[in-house]
Amino acid sequence: MGRDEEQTQSSTWPWPVEVEPGRKARVLVAEDQPEMRALLLRALKRRGYEVVEASDGPGLVQAIIDGLLANQTQVPDLIITDVRMPGYSGLEVVARLRREGWKTPVILITAFGDAQLHQEAEQLGAARVLDKPFAMEDLCGAAEALVPPVR
Repeated sequence: MGRDEEQTQSSTWPWPVEVEPGRKARVLVAEDQPEMRALLLRALKRRGYEVVEASDGPGLVQAIIDGLLANQTQVPDLIITDVRMPGYSGLEVVARLRREGWKTPVILITAFGDAQLHQEAEQLGAARVLDKPFAMEDLCGAAEALVPPVR
């Protein structure tokens, strides 16, 4: 990547995200498999994140709306979502967030990670795509690189 490309990318995607001092970073995890969601929640909480969960695409969208409407705004600093879920896919959510101007980093996880999906995710503005099965350490490392858990 050339110097101009780096500058363009960093101005488009301001990662890592700065979280207010003293506040835990908030991660929204959307995964339709309960066992996998539980593993993700435990790993992220151990790393010091505040974690909100959703079991499908509509739940993911509702969690974002609920965070916006809370007395004290509680939008996620990072979104980790499965690609294939009931309701809305992770790709559809990323596309919508980017159309609305949101720069919140999104990590997509998928059991169907072919080259076309990776390319589409990159074009839509996903920060990372991890293919299942992946090491939980890889997911947590990607999360920490994008949004450190505590300032």
